[in-house]
Amino acid sequence: MCHKSFSQKSHLNNHLPTHTNEKPFSCDVCQKGFAQKGTLNRHLRTHTNEKPFSCDVCHKSFSQLSTLNQHLRTHTNEKPFSCDVCHKGFTLKGDLYRHLRTHTNEKPFSCDVCQKGFALKCTLNQHLRTHTNEKPFSCDVCHKDFSEKSNFNQHLRTHTKEKPFSCDVCHRGFSQKVSLNHHLRTHTKEKPFSCDVCQKGFALKGTLNQHLRTHTNEKPFSCDLCHKGFTLKGDLYRHLRTHTNEKPFSCDVCQKGFALKCTLNQHLPTHTNEKPFSCDVCHKSFSRKSNLNRHLRTHTNEKPFSFDVCHKGF
Repeated sequence: MCHKSFSQKSHLNNHLPTHTNEKPFSCDVCQKGFAQKGTLNRHLRTHTNEKPFSCDVCHKSFSQLSTLNQHLRTHTNEKPFSCDVCHKGFTLKGDLYRHLRTHTNEKPFSCDVCQKGFALKCTLNQHLRTHTNEKPFSCDVCHKDFSEKSNFNQHLRTHTKEKPFSCDVCHRGFSQKVSLNHHLRTHTKEKPFSCDVCQKGFALKGTLNQHLRTHTNEKPFSCDLCHKGFTLKGDLYRHLRTHTNEKPFSCDVCQKGFALKCTLNQHLPTHTNEKPFSCDVCHKSFSRKSNLNRHLRTHTNEKPFSFDVCHKGF
């Protein structure tokens, strides 16, 4: 058949059913069939929740010896599987195989609905929920539902305030690994995303995408009430408060509410008499930057606003 050789006859006997697809061993609980008795025994532990293999370091238990061996590498940081293309190391062989698809662009898993291809089975499963609108992960605290477990886990940290990812440089904590990775660029000054139009560099892909709209004048976010368009989603949310009169930011001193965080920050110095903005010419201080900018025109005699009828500057 395949001419594969074995040192023991029992190993050959175990191998033969892979050609015949024979599965003589079946589970009494769920009737699933298996080619080998050892595989059935391992499967049975999914029903009994038996975990006979324990880690000597952290005492975590596992149902299979192979899973324990994989886990041990998280303590030793051993990465025995490396990529021949970029030499990146991996703890698990499966992780290496999945990584290789980033080089080959292979997408073996496709959606039956829209035929979109995916490199990973788990990514396909997540995508399928965009068609079914299934949200199987529900928060016990606020009952919000999620289609992806990773988004659910991230959401839970908004309740627990857990920040398991910390920066080695400044020790700031983050609830998401991707947020930590983005933050690290503030230390390294790395800006891997650059604008093809003006060559300006950005640390984040999202920031580059936002910047590109300054060249295209694209405003993809529009107000349902007045139809005003915005370049950034955050700007739309802030604009909506002009219609709802929502003021989510309040002053701890006088309880006055503000629609914008920056407006609250401008208001706070009225209580402390703090004037952090100083004129380089006459050293007069101001509580707001906008007031300083207006004051500077008294030195430069700049009059940026003109009346259309008489063209007088102000």
